[in-house]
This record gives sequence, C-alpha cells and structure tokens, in this order.
Amino acid sequence: MTTSSRGARTPAVLVLEDGRTFHGHAYGAVGETVGEAVFSTGMTGYQETLTDPSYHRQVVVMTAPHIGNTGINDEDPESRRIWVAGYVVRDPARTPSSWRSVRTLDEELTAQGVVGISGVDTRALTRHLRERGAMRVGIFSGERIAAEETLLARVRSAPAMEGADLCGEVATAEPYVVPAIGEKRFTVAAIDLGIKGMTPHRMAERGIEVHVLPANATPEDVYAVKGAGAAGPDGVFFSNGPGDPATADGPVALMRAVLERRTPVFGICFGNQVLGRALGFGTFKLRYGHRGINQPVQDRATGKVEVTAHNHGFAVDAPLDGPTDTPYGRAEVSHVCLNDEVVEGLRLLDRPAFSVQYHPEAAAGPHDAAYLFDRFAGLMAGARQHTPEDQRA
Repeated sequence: MTTSSRGARTPAVLVLEDGRTFHGHAYGAVGETVGEAVFSTGMTGYQETLTDPSYHRQVVVMTAPHIGNTGINDEDPESRRIWVAGYVVRDPARTPSSWRSVRTLDEELTAQGVVGISGVDTRALTRHLRERGAMRVGIFSGERIAAEETLLARVRSAPAMEGADLCGEVATAEPYVVPAIGEKRFTVAAIDLGIKGMTPHRMAERGIEVHVLPANATPEDVYAVKGAGAAGPDGVFFSNGPGDPATADGPVALMRAVLERRTPVFGICFGNQVLGRALGFGTFKLRYGHRGINQPVQDRATGKVEVTAHNHGFAVDAPLDGPTDTPYGRAEVSHVCLNDEVVEGLRLLDRPAFSVQYHPEAAAGPHDAAYLFDRFAGLMAGARQHTPEDQRA
C-alpha cells in the first residue's frame, strides 16, 4: 500500500538487515519496500538508473547528495518503467531546473509506487555498505511506523539476491524489432535478459537491425532470425540483466549452442557472466558491487584505460595470468577493473566471441567504450567474408 509523500514531511526509516537504522522523510510513495541495498556513484543519470532493469529488487542509495535537479522527461527512460525497489537520497531538489523536465522526480516515484527516503546521511550509509557488504534493507514510511524490531524481522525475511532468477521478470514477453538507421548492414538476434533501450539503438546507429527476443529464447528462435546468410542471424547479442548468473542455465545453454555454430557473439554485463559460465568459468557475488558511471577499466591488450558505466553485483571467476583452454578454444580476460582487479571482459581467441562486464551504451555514462559496438560489427563483417556463397541470402 503506497500513497504520495508530496506536501508533507512524512517520517520514514531505513532498516538494514544487520540492525543499523537511518531516519529521514518519505520521498516518492509512502509505504514500505524491501530489497538489496546497493549504492551508485554516478553524479548524473538518475533517470537511466531508475529505469535500468538490472536494478530490479534493489534499493539504490545515491552517493551524489543532490538528486532530482533535472526532473523527469519522457525521452531518457531505458525501459517501460522504474525497476528499483526503493530509492535513497540525501537532498532532493525542490524544483527541477532543466528545460526538458515535464514533472518532478518525486512525482514520478509516487506515480509508479516507488517508496523512497530522503534526508539520510548517504555518505555514512555508503561507508557502512562498503565495510559490511551489500545486504537486505527495508524502507518504511508513514505516520505510524511499527517498532524497529518488527521492521527488522520483515527485512530479514526478504529473499536474498544470491540464487535469485530474475531475468524472466524484466524481459520482453514477445519479440520485437529495432530497425537499422540508414542502410541496413547486419541482422542481430538480441537476447533480452533485462536490456536497456539505448543498447539496440547503438547497434541501429551502425546499420544493424536488431531482433529482440525473450530471455527464454531457444536456438530455434535465434536461428529463425535471418541475416545475410540462410543459416541465421549475422550475430547474437546477450544483454545485461538482474539476478544471480548461477541461475541462468537457459541462457548459458543457448550461448553454448551459438558458440558451437561459430556465430559472432557480443555480451554485456549479465551477458558477460553468461559467456563466462558457457566457457566453464564460475561466478561469484561481489562484496558491494560496481555501480555508477565513473569506473576505471583497463584493456589488457592495449593498456588503455576507459572510464565506464557499471551495474553489477556478480563477477566472473576467470584466471588473469593468461589464456585458458575451453571447449570452444582459448579464452582470455580482456579487461579488468583498476579498483579491485575484477574481471571486466572476456574474449575467445579461436572463435568470434567477446563480452564486457560494463555498459558501453553510455546511458547514462561516458562514451569511452562505444567502439565495442564497432568491434561487434567488425566480427560480423569478418564472418560474412567466410560464409559460403550458397548460404548467403
């Protein structure tokens, strides 16, 4: 049950599963919510963060103190709705100052039933999560709030993120097509595990027609998409998404089927973890994850450092000391995070497949990694040159 917080300083409390509490005021809808507490270090891009399906069932703490400055517009959402389970800010803007704004952030949170809290010392909360790790949390607001012991019991009864299979809850139920912009060069089958809207747009900008398929797509569904050859699409893309990659048995099986066919593959975020599992690597939960638009990543082949957008709480467990033999040839770690040496990219050396753990679509975020879409196009162009004439359309 939720109501609006507008026009009132309704009390609210945030309760972490280890018992620590923070008091503030309701922001957005009034009511209660539970989820995993995570923090995002981006200074801008809160609208893209809120509508990123990868944040499903997570309560996002914004480390930037002033949120809501640019209001909400109807051009920047990355999906059909807000996906965060709850929202935590320190100082919400009273009045948006952007000419693109059509309503306030508070109004949008309220309209979509998202329970939030403001007036919280987000720096102290972030330091607590860095020291103790991501954990379950609840936000409770209203004129009558139950005793903290009761609230803590509700938080501790919420499901954990480990073992959560969430892709099917956020992915499209029906296939759809994003047409190429300008001359069509390639056709890609994109597996929606929680895809952001800007991702197929970035491919469309490069002359790629994108067929977005549900998370439970089968090899038959993928190869029913026809590219330049009669054998199927020119490439297959695996998107970002929420939940524990250890539960993604269906996408992993699909990835292996695609690798067997030697179709060019590109994966990001959850798609990187799916590729890792398909190659035989494990995955593990990070202590507090990487979330924000200012994460430094190094390309190990060139030594170049890119500032990148991240949203992941799990990572691939792959060796950093050189190529590894897999059922699909040699694989190597292509990128690492400079903050903690976490694997941020994988590349097959004997087949046309690669992935990154971060978000090159830059919504919101820097454009340092945009070249990865060009690399995917290059893989597809190379594969087309080696396609027998009788398999071409």
